[in-house]
Amino acid sequence: MDGITQILFGLFLIFLSAKIMGEIFEQLHQPAVIGEILAGIIIGPYVLNIIEPAQIYDVLAEIGVIILLFTVGLQTGIDEILKVGKRALLVATLGVIFPFIFGYLYTLIVDHSTIEAMFIGAAMVATSVGITARVLADLKVIDTEIARVILGAAVIDDILGMIVLAVVTGAGQGTVSYLKIGLVLLEAIGFVLFLILIGPKLTRKFIVPKVANLRVRNAVFASAIVICLGLSALASYLEIAAIVGAFMAGMVLSEFNSKFELASKTESLFDFLVPFFFVMLGTKVDLSVFTQSDIWLAALLITLFAVLGKLIGCGLAALKMGFKSAVTIGVGMVPRGEVGMIIAAVGLSSQAIEADLYAVVIFMVVVTTVMTPPILKKLLLKKPEVN
Repeated sequence: MDGITQILFGLFLIFLSAKIMGEIFEQLHQPAVIGEILAGIIIGPYVLNIIEPAQIYDVLAEIGVIILLFTVGLQTGIDEILKVGKRALLVATLGVIFPFIFGYLYTLIVDHSTIEAMFIGAAMVATSVGITARVLADLKVIDTEIARVILGAAVIDDILGMIVLAVVTGAGQGTVSYLKIGLVLLEAIGFVLFLILIGPKLTRKFIVPKVANLRVRNAVFASAIVICLGLSALASYLEIAAIVGAFMAGMVLSEFNSKFELASKTESLFDFLVPFFFVMLGTKVDLSVFTQSDIWLAALLITLFAVLGKLIGCGLAALKMGFKSAVTIGVGMVPRGEVGMIIAAVGLSSQAIEADLYAVVIFMVVVTTVMTPPILKKLLLKKPEVN
């Protein structure tokens, strides 16, 4: 089988398995995203080994999560996010502090080094907004206050997570560049503020009116995708997560969503590309690490602290919205997804953490990722009261 044929066959298997497993879980009244992750585990290199690693799959997965966050952003107006801005900032901040402290202290207590403790704490910090955003989108509750708080906090969370990673990586290499940390922080704040304050004015006065008069088919939609990819690339260049740029692009264009049917035109891209992200997330799960009995206790405790850190930190920050809403927001911030895996991989590749701690982080990531969608779905369908 030549290279092109093998890649096409792999794409066929990934997409087919995602849709089959997604449908099975939908029939079981569970979020399709769980089925897509399990599909990746099954066809991945650690179980059936049907899909061999290839860069194109990872690229499609990255584009998939970019389209996911762009679609969510289109349904999330900037004004709506600003209304919950202070609360989202508090939710994100406490949602970073509590998990980091829990992970850091536990790892120190069980006789690991300070650097290892810092990496474990960092891996427990950032929320995988892709998981929660998918559930919110599937349940069509993006326009609720709870969803806006979660999404706003998750974006801030990603920025804080990148800063924490920069600090921890520098410490692992024996040098912490406060200048670099400050630059990352300033760039992130400047990037977000510029798009919030100036972005809508530019699109409203210059970009959309001019593009709308072009004869190119679906010119406004095409320009929206260009803006999405451009801001994603810029965010990545600034060492902010690319998904932050995609989400901000969606928000900047959200006021034109209804008029030009941007979200509905993105649905086909969403349905095709987004499953690749969740399937590829599953393929990176090595189940063999869970057969090592000596890491089970550590894995369970780290997972417990990871869940409690978000529930306590984010829940306390949102308590004024009511207990049920606070719990829902806490649960929505629980999944670590690819973010925790990336931080753990950085720690392992730089030899800052050992293989056993890497396995513990992978276990925590898998459990928090898989447990969140069904719990969040039940909480959201109960329609918590919002003050």
